[in-house]
Amino acid sequence: MEYLNNDLSAVRVTMRLSIFNRNIVGVHFGGSLYSMCDPFYMVILMVKLGPDYIVWDKSASIRFRRPGRGTVSATFEIPDTQIADIKFKADNHEKVEPQFTVKVLDDAGETVAEVTKILSVRRKPAVGNSTPEKKLGNSE
Repeated sequence: MEYLNNDLSAVRVTMRLSIFNRNIVGVHFGGSLYSMCDPFYMVILMVKLGPDYIVWDKSASIRFRRPGRGTVSATFEIPDTQIADIKFKADNHEKVEPQFTVKVLDDAGETVAEVTKILSVRRKPAVGNSTPEKKLGNSE
């Protein structure tokens, strides 16, 4: 991790090309490019929303644009306005599946890959809450 701001709203990671992440043709292995991007949107949302919310990865994809040579980097940010919108929807029991895309860049600033993540967010049920049926007076 190269950069992490105080409130964890921005994270920048880098990865050098090495024998451990080089594929058969001598460029960054695609799985390594994906791995460097995997956790950060989920972690940012978990920290920003707090313990009353459940955040899970729902799907992910990677699109390769050019061979990755040398050092590659990616910066992950979620604006406060988007976090507030996600929280509002989750608080109102809406289905919340935010989508994020990050570009993996080489030293020249060229796009090596784009990683898209779709997350699932919901508010945790309150402890001891009765089911909606019982709230309505149904005894079934």
